[in-house]
Amino acid sequence: MAKEHSFDISAKVDMQEIKNAIAQAKKEAENRYDFKGLVKEIDLNEKAKTITLTSSSENKLDALHDILLSKLIKRGIDPKALKETSREDASGGTRRAVFAIVDAISKEDAKWIVKEIKGLKLKVQATIQGEEIRVSGKSLDDLQAVIAHLKSLDLDFPVTFGNYR
Repeated sequence: MAKEHSFDISAKVDMQEIKNAIAQAKKEAENRYDFKGLVKEIDLNEKAKTITLTSSSENKLDALHDILLSKLIKRGIDPKALKETSREDASGGTRRAVFAIVDAISKEDAKWIVKEIKGLKLKVQATIQGEEIRVSGKSLDDLQAVIAHLKSLDLDFPVTFGNYR
């Protein structure tokens, strides 16, 4: 009797790595010549799962965002984990951008992924379990094919694969 194998699909991000990336981004912005004497803030709100960037102009805000993204990528966090929710004028002639940290797969996205997996016509079962999807099947090759297919898709949220057994 063949053993049943499975893995989980989720969008979890490591909050400690995000904190480390923010600390590195703050340090780099502090030392950069083009930010000398200007407003440059990167604030993390863990409860609301948001990151707020504040800078003196739109260009500097984009540069601060690029610094943060480079630090996130170096720490192994998918840049899709940040989704811009608003960009507005702040007090004192500054600009502010708020980014939500995406760490869960929405119900609609989960249903779409399950439909995508079923469309592969492999002998695997995909079930939604809260904020993650469990894919199980008898063939490891089929599970690898599912992972390869999902990695090849251009999704607008981060996808991580875990509990592969």
